[in-house]
Amino acid sequence: MADFGTNSTSITRQRTFNGHLIDLEKATNSPTHHGDGGTSTPVDHLTLNSERRIHQLDEIEAGLTRFWNRFTRKGKKNIGVAATFRAIAFSSWLNLFVVFIPLAWIGHFVHAFSDTLTFAFCFLALVPLEWLFDWGGEQMAFYLGTQLGDLVVITLNNIVEATLSIILLTKCELKLLQSTVVGVVILHLLLIPGAAFISGGAMIMHQDLHPHIVQLNHTLLTIGVLSLLLPAAFFSALDRGAGIQLSPEVSVGNIVNDNTRHIFLVMSRGSAIILLVVYICSRIFLHNPPGDGNDIRLDSAAPAAMKEEEKELVVKEPKANQYVLVVVLIISIGIMAATTEWLVHSIEFVRETGEIREEWFGMFLLPIVSWAANGFVAIVYFIRYMFKHFFKRPAPPKELAKARAIDLSIQFTLFWMPFLVLLGWWIGKPMSLLFDFFEVAVLLGSCFIVNYVTADAKTNWVEGFCMVAFYCLIALCAWFYTGQPEIKLLLGGGPKLCGSVVEALAAFASGETEGHGGGH
Repeated sequence: MADFGTNSTSITRQRTFNGHLIDLEKATNSPTHHGDGGTSTPVDHLTLNSERRIHQLDEIEAGLTRFWNRFTRKGKKNIGVAATFRAIAFSSWLNLFVVFIPLAWIGHFVHAFSDTLTFAFCFLALVPLEWLFDWGGEQMAFYLGTQLGDLVVITLNNIVEATLSIILLTKCELKLLQSTVVGVVILHLLLIPGAAFISGGAMIMHQDLHPHIVQLNHTLLTIGVLSLLLPAAFFSALDRGAGIQLSPEVSVGNIVNDNTRHIFLVMSRGSAIILLVVYICSRIFLHNPPGDGNDIRLDSAAPAAMKEEEKELVVKEPKANQYVLVVVLIISIGIMAATTEWLVHSIEFVRETGEIREEWFGMFLLPIVSWAANGFVAIVYFIRYMFKHFFKRPAPPKELAKARAIDLSIQFTLFWMPFLVLLGWWIGKPMSLLFDFFEVAVLLGSCFIVNYVTADAKTNWVEGFCMVAFYCLIALCAWFYTGQPEIKLLLGGGPKLCGSVVEALAAFASGETEGHGGGH
């Protein structure tokens, strides 16, 4: 640190901020008189603290200025409205599927088609919307940079699953909601990145991940999963006392009561707030890490391929106007939310047949269906890539692995899951973080294998295959799993009840609860 106690006046340092001129020479070099008549020049701590605060404010102002200049494309040509809509329309042939959106809505409101056909129309209607989210997120990266652009893409890709979860919450399908949350997380932790690592690493020894982000992701993913382990461990340690025989097959402990549920609701709501704070802090750290001039920039440890992508975003021209794109994305989210609700409504016939257990329906079928439109887009482009590889000049393998799906799981665990708990608190639905023990074990295992695979910030196709294999193992075991009645009763017993635990117990004993998901 520089010595501010010197009497030299050869250098006068001044700083301007918000129109106020601060003469640091006068503040630091003015003599201080003591009671004994001596004169000295000690460090003025108030002045130093003021200088540091001014420096920090200057850095924040500089970062915001850089962000605003990039977002508004200062000094560059702006994209017109007509050119933006033209670029959106011709961005992909998948936009032709937009014709299925009105058909899906007609099938829902007019009941002109069977449930199976309405489901097919809703599924196909989501394809152009998912494509628009991907394409729009990539275009926004030109205005926001790599880091913030990835956050936009991650959030948009989670919108369908988040909407599905909110629909289940409002219908008080809380046990099905919990299974769906687990299913969404393991889908994005195992199946999607595993398949990406297989296809991306087929022609290269290994692909690189961003080591700085990987290390942070390990911590974030672990704390998100452990937030579900704590309530489960707490519940398993409680004394169940004398059992209550609800049916010849089902017996629960007397701890299944409204007082126990109240404890876990308070615990869950407090945990939800903590998890949200953790997620917000992690985003601040990623987008504005400590150090001067690091905000909204890639750090020095980023792989060379990622730095090259950032340079391309600066040099290349976007195809869409940022303001028009924001409006289009907001409208598309509304259309997608409604279409997703019609999709869930139309798939109920599968659940009502009793051929699929509720656990498997929530953990695998609903997440896969909600992601299927995005998966359809990925499969189409994978087929196109394979066609080019075998019949044209093959493209060189990419050295940078995109583990964006893992980021989707982290956001769902640390943001959307606690958001659902707090939303349930607001609308009077007893959503808690007390999950089924089997579901918690599945999440712990998935977290372990993902952290182990990505620990060295490198991936290969064999590790990707192991991740897909573990997902298949979970699906196989879950097919025979019937769930814990105690957890469902503490959640209110189902959509027809969603009341007190006493009412849920009485309804279960009398056989009035829903019989979805019977035997095979």
